[in-house]
Amino acid sequence: MILLADGGSTKVDWSLIDKGQLVKRVFTKGANPFFRTSEEIAHELKETLVPELDGIDIYSVYFYGAGCATSEKIDVVKVAIESSLGKTPINVGSDLLGAAKGLCGNQPGIACILGTGSNSCLYDGEQIVENISPLGYILGDEGSGAVLGRLFLGACLKNQFSEGVKETFLMETGLTIPEILEKVYREKLPNRFLAKLTPFIKQHLDDKSVYNLVFNNFEDFFKRNVMQYDYKSHKIYFTGSIAYHFQDVLVEVAESLGIQVEKICQSPMAGLVEYYSQGGLKSM
Repeated sequence: MILLADGGSTKVDWSLIDKGQLVKRVFTKGANPFFRTSEEIAHELKETLVPELDGIDIYSVYFYGAGCATSEKIDVVKVAIESSLGKTPINVGSDLLGAAKGLCGNQPGIACILGTGSNSCLYDGEQIVENISPLGYILGDEGSGAVLGRLFLGACLKNQFSEGVKETFLMETGLTIPEILEKVYREKLPNRFLAKLTPFIKQHLDDKSVYNLVFNNFEDFFKRNVMQYDYKSHKIYFTGSIAYHFQDVLVEVAESLGIQVEKICQSPMAGLVEYYSQGGLKSM
């Protein structure tokens, strides 16, 4: 059987497939090697994934994950998987390549991820041929959950929204300003905390000031990323929780820029299962 993984900063979606059929699906916590060590990832896998695979013969693992863009970070994930699953052949690549394969299959296109973080690439049907560096949620990651949360908090706490938004936010979340500052500046993984604010943002899109913040951030994503590729000659695809849950705004922004979005899906996993079920094993 083949074990496929679509790994984000918040969660990893594992799918076990046999002869083109999905056998089992398991979710574990995020495994971004920029934020977690091999030991931390391995502990999570042994606690959550390994028990679900008891007695199953796995002959190949394909892990596509956030942060897996350099050999050093790829090794962090490989070591974690090997210590959990043994010496099964393990292939690790970027979540962006996984998204491109899952969204575009064997056809060229522009693949975009909008989740906790964001990324994009021009894909030729086999490999990534162009990539505008996302730069992370401080310098880049336009359109991501972390950046939406960061921008929202900054505007909210500086009273830039319509009357009542700030008070409603603090009341519904139960957060205080000192607690927010602690989570952003002192605690681990502030990007996850910021991304977790997006359900509140979505619930208040009827407020024009909140809507404009989301619209402008998505517009930044298109202008600073998508429009640097040959976007007029390629179909454009999106995956990720933010793209999926905010797709009405995302499509409106695209149309305002004269761009047509071909497809938006919450996860590329269904496409990856299909990709690896056609023509046997494939390389990363």
